[in-house]
Amino acid sequence: MNVVIVSDSHGLTAELAQIVSRHRHEADLFIHCGDSELPAEADELAPFVVVRGNCDWKAAFPDERIEEADGVRFFVTHGHLYGVKTSLLRLYYRAKETEANVVCFGHSHLAGAEQINGVLFINPGSIALPRGRKEKTYAVLTIDKDQAFVQFYDVTGHPIPGLAQTFSF
Repeated sequence: MNVVIVSDSHGLTAELAQIVSRHRHEADLFIHCGDSELPAEADELAPFVVVRGNCDWKAAFPDERIEEADGVRFFVTHGHLYGVKTSLLRLYYRAKETEANVVCFGHSHLAGAEQINGVLFINPGSIALPRGRKEKTYAVLTIDKDQAFVQFYDVTGHPIPGLAQTFSF
């Protein structure tokens, strides 16, 4: 299973369309972790499971979503309601409440992945305004049996060296 995860696109449309076009034949699920700043009916968001970010004032997206694919439970939120810039603790507790295997979130614009007590947390960074690095990033999660592989890409589709990680699942 392949899952494309983006966040914090802040009004970008061409970039979202390019990411979908690039991965449409391999992705089983597209996730947008909020701050799209686009209307809910925007064509560029149609392939995505989308949540509301702190900058999504007009669109009627939910604050969080639970999606299941191939037996994997995803908890998707933007992160601002869980204080992710300070700690993942509140988000971890919510993941446990929802029995999520994978948590996808944004808000901090910092690309990264880590596993805490069996729960995989993925922040794809930002395809508009990255922090902590120059590349505008998104992530692709590949799950095969008991392995989860997270690869980060720049907005043009080039893998970012040193950010890929494999986790036991």
